[in-house]
Formats: sequence, C-alpha cells, structure tokens
Amino acid sequence: MRGCVCLAVVLLSFMCHLSLSQATTATPNEAELNDNITVFTRILDGLLDGYDNRLRPGLGEKVTEIKTNIFVTSFGPVSDTEMEYTIDVFFRQSWKDERLRFKGPMGMLPLNNLLASNIWTPDTFFLNGKKSIAHNMTTPNKLLRLQDDGTLLYTM
Repeated sequence: MRGCVCLAVVLLSFMCHLSLSQATTATPNEAELNDNITVFTRILDGLLDGYDNRLRPGLGEKVTEIKTNIFVTSFGPVSDTEMEYTIDVFFRQSWKDERLRFKGPMGMLPLNNLLASNIWTPDTFFLNGKKSIAHNMTTPNKLLRLQDDGTLLYTM
C-alpha cells in the first residue's frame, strides 16, 4: 500500500512538472513577441530602400523567369453564337527578385496588397482575351508573399 502511494506521488509530481514545462514553452513571452515585431518592422522598413519597381529583376544580367498557375473555380456560361465563354480563376505568379532578399527569424513574409504596387510585377496578359476583370470587393483581392531568398508569390 505504501509503495502505491509513493508511486502515485512520484507520477503526480512528474505529470505536474511535464505540464508546467509544456505550458511555459508553448507560449512565447511578451518580450519575444515585441522583438519579433521589431525585427519584422525593421525588415519592412529597409525592404524598398533603393528599390526601383520600374526595372525588372536581373535587368541586363539574366531573364526573369515567371512561373504561372491557374486554378479554375467556375466555367460557363458558353455562348455558341458569340463564340464566348466566362471563366473564373485564381491566377498565381511566382518569380525571384534578389533585390528583395532579407535576413530574419522568419523565412516568409506575408505582405499586404498595398506593397504590390511598390514592387515590380509582371505585365501578364491573356492572348486573344476579350475582357478580364480583377475581383475587387472592399479591397483588391490579392495575395503577396515574400520568401527570404527574394522569391515572390503573387495571387490575384
């Protein structure tokens, strides 16, 4: 009986210790959060220093390769007489702009759509397209992510 009580006390103290150690490591303290916000702000402040969005990445050195992806969300209606159809898509582009490389604790920065007008973006068009509309509700429906090596992901 005494052995069971000792075992129960040891197990209970071990579980309490394990629970407390997980609780303290699971949530970062306020100082760490403030440090990350400061680093994030410093990266964003210096990101566009000396950056000219009129010049494509690698101008005069190499070709800028743009990877594209189209995800079709709806197709139709189709008009046989007008030879037209309507299609709704997510259009995604990715390219590398080494001028936007950064160093920090995070490997990827999610950026708001306002920054998209301050960086170089490809002038992509659809050959033989009659009309295209970018979806705008209250704000432009765009996603912009920047990886630490300067790779951008831009979705419209």
